[in-house]
Amino acid sequence: MKILYITYDGLSDPLGQSQVLTYLVGLAKRGYNVTIISTEKKSAKSLFGGIGELLKNNNISWHPISYTKKPQVLSTFYDCIKLLLLARRLTRRDHFDIIHCRSYIPGLIGSHIKNRFGLKFIFDMRGFYADERIDGRIWKQSSLLYRMLYKFFKREEQKFLANADYTICLTDRAKNEILKWKIIPGQPIPIKVIPCCADMDNFDPSGISVEQKGKYREKAGVIETDFILMYMGAIGTWYMLDEMFDFFKRLLIARPAKFMFITYDNPENILKVARKKGIEESLIRIVKAKHDEVPGFLSISDLAIFFIKPLYSKMASSPAKQGEIMSMGIPIICNSNIGDSDRIIHEADGGMIIRSFNNEDYDYVVSQIPDLLLKSKDKIRETAKHYFSLEQGVRHYSEVYELLAGKK
Repeated sequence: MKILYITYDGLSDPLGQSQVLTYLVGLAKRGYNVTIISTEKKSAKSLFGGIGELLKNNNISWHPISYTKKPQVLSTFYDCIKLLLLARRLTRRDHFDIIHCRSYIPGLIGSHIKNRFGLKFIFDMRGFYADERIDGRIWKQSSLLYRMLYKFFKREEQKFLANADYTICLTDRAKNEILKWKIIPGQPIPIKVIPCCADMDNFDPSGISVEQKGKYREKAGVIETDFILMYMGAIGTWYMLDEMFDFFKRLLIARPAKFMFITYDNPENILKVARKKGIEESLIRIVKAKHDEVPGFLSISDLAIFFIKPLYSKMASSPAKQGEIMSMGIPIICNSNIGDSDRIIHEADGGMIIRSFNNEDYDYVVSQIPDLLLKSKDKIRETAKHYFSLEQGVRHYSEVYELLAGKK
C-alpha cells in the first residue's frame, strides 16, 4: 500500500522527530510504502543528513521543501502552493493509495488531491487549529484579515471532516465535541482517537545506569540530593510560566528544590520571569537536550509540572510531554481541562491536578508531595503504555490504513 504523508512540521523539528518520524518508521517496518513531504527550516540543515539516512534505511522516500517564514500569511500561502504542486507531481508518478495529512495546512492539499485523483484521504487533525489561533491570540480578531482567516479555516474544517475517509484526533474530549457538530446529518463521522505517543523503548528508566544519571546531573549542574522539579518543552503561547513559578515559590517554603527546564527556548525568557517572581537564578537550571538525551535528564527529576491555559481549543490537545514523562514513571502536576490529561493521571494514580491557580491549591499539592514520591513508578509507566505507547499508536494507524484499503 502506497502512502503519501504531508506534514507542515519539519522532520528536523523536535516535534517532527518525536511525533512524525517515529510513527512513519514504525509503519514502514510494517510493510507500507511511505513517501513524506515536509517543510524544513534552513536553521536545522545540520540534521538533514541523519534524518535522510534513517529514512533511507527504512525505505522511506523524503521530499522536503523550504519553510517560508515571512511575510506572515503570504508565506504560508506560498508554502501551500509548493506543497500542492509537489503532491500533484508525486501522485501522478507514484499512484498513491492514501494521502495522510497532518493538521489543517496539509489538509487543504489532501482534500484537493482526493477530489482530483480519487485517493483515500486521512485528516489527521491534531488540535482545533483555527480555535487555537484565536485562543492563543495569534489571530487577533481586531484584524479583518485574521477574522477572515478564522472563518475560512472553520469552513474548511467542516469540509475536511465531511470529505475525509477517516479523521484522527488526539483526545476523547475532542472526538465527543466533533460528534456534536453533526457535520453530515444522519451520518456518523469515521473518527479515531490516537494521542501523542512516546517511544517507550527510548523513554525507559531501566535503560539509564547510575553512572549515566551522574553524568546528566553534572550536565544539569545538580547533585544527587537535590530535589528536582522539572518542566520540558517550549514555554510560549500556551504554557503558564508565571503560574508554574508561583507554584515553585510555594514548594520552596516546604523544602529546598531546583527547577530544571529542558527546553530549546531562550533561557533569558525563563530567567526574566524568575527574577520578576523574586526567585534566585541559582535555583534554576536550563538545559538543551537532543531528543535521545531527554530521557537521561528526565531520569534525574523527582517531579514534573506543566500548566497549560485551559481554553476551549485545549480540549483537543494531547501534550507530547505527558506520554514521555509518564513512560519514565515520574509523577506529574498539571491543571485540569487539558484534553484527557487529568483523567489519565487519575487512572495512573500518578500525580495531582490543580483546579485553581492560587496559593491555597498550590499549598495543598505541595503538602501531598511526600505521598506523590511514593507512587508506583511501574503503575505510571503501565498506564503510559496503555495510552501512549508508540507501538500502539502505529498499530492504530495501521488499522485505519487497512480499513481504507478494504482489508477489514
